[in-house]
Amino acid sequence: MSRFLLSFFALASLLGAGLCAAPYHPADPLTNPGFVAFYNNQYDKAYAYFKAEVQSHPNDPDSYNHLAQTILYRELFRDGALESEMVSGSNPFLRRAKLSVSPQVKTEFLACIERSLQLSNAALENDPDDVHAWYSSGVAHGLRANYSFLVEKAWIESLREAAASNKANKQVLTLQPDFTDSRLVVGLYEYVVGNLPFYMRILGVVGGFHGNKEGGIRQLQDVAQNGTLSKYDAQIILAVIYRREHHPELALPLLQHAANQFPGNYLFRLEQVQMYSDLGNKTAALQELAEIDHLRSIGAPGYQSLCGGQTAYLRGNLLFWYGDFDHALVNLQQATAAAPTLNLDTAVLSWLRLGQTYDLKKNHQAAVVAYKEVIATAPQSNGVSSLPSSTRS
Repeated sequence: MSRFLLSFFALASLLGAGLCAAPYHPADPLTNPGFVAFYNNQYDKAYAYFKAEVQSHPNDPDSYNHLAQTILYRELFRDGALESEMVSGSNPFLRRAKLSVSPQVKTEFLACIERSLQLSNAALENDPDDVHAWYSSGVAHGLRANYSFLVEKAWIESLREAAASNKANKQVLTLQPDFTDSRLVVGLYEYVVGNLPFYMRILGVVGGFHGNKEGGIRQLQDVAQNGTLSKYDAQIILAVIYRREHHPELALPLLQHAANQFPGNYLFRLEQVQMYSDLGNKTAALQELAEIDHLRSIGAPGYQSLCGGQTAYLRGNLLFWYGDFDHALVNLQQATAAAPTLNLDTAVLSWLRLGQTYDLKKNHQAAVVAYKEVIATAPQSNGVSSLPSSTRS
């Protein structure tokens, strides 16, 4: 299990069913305090718990996977990558550079994955039908696929690791066809490969499989309803996919459920703002933003780390699209004033939207100043070339 960003890179396909003499029936992850902390963005707390779990269960591959997952997502959260993925979506303006992680973090993450795979492989040498070992192996390869894609930007290596996760999960379903959690990877494989451009398919990494978007979504729906280990991941992934497929009415209930299930994770509320906006419900979107600001102001658990500039940007952006430029301007000025505390994507988009608002209000001199701030904030962004030529002089 590797949370929602694994959604697009841990790929798998489904083969025929078999029989397993020792079925694997895992417990709900929310019975584990480490995962409760993890899903509520309390990564330091989750890290401490899973570090202790590794020390008390040094021969369990799952403990190393749990720790590796927490290490990776703690870095993504610190960098703003999780926030950008959920809130900024597939916005093409900014292309994020490699995530900068310390040598110590990289070493610890990769060592956890390697140890997990060593233990899983040793168990499979002893019993090739060990469902637990196959599943643990699939998780480890999926996490390494995530790392290769999100941190190293190593696309081909990421696909190779995803293919290994694919193979492991196929074997799980061959041995134990009622192991619904492995269908998470099955569904992702179907959906993602169905979206891959032709040139990536001919690389051979996906083995000539063409994918099926609709079939993949059905598999994910099954996991979201009937899974155990991957149930919450599947629900979050479906929300992301529904957004990508322009079905905010389907994403919204999943996000509302996730926000109630994990009240310390403000990302789900931020994404609801976008879904209400996409549905044309300006009032509900503004009400959700007001609730987020309230939770932040009273120091609700999980909201202490949320910068007020983030909600100012979301409100300003929302009002911009509804043509309320005067109120949008006030909020975007607040967002850009807080730009140094925002993640890179939001800082860039705040300056860009501010410039556009000034332009629409016929204040072109102020617009040029804002556009130059876009360039200064992210000089390597491919979005620089799309700015008005007057700002690049």
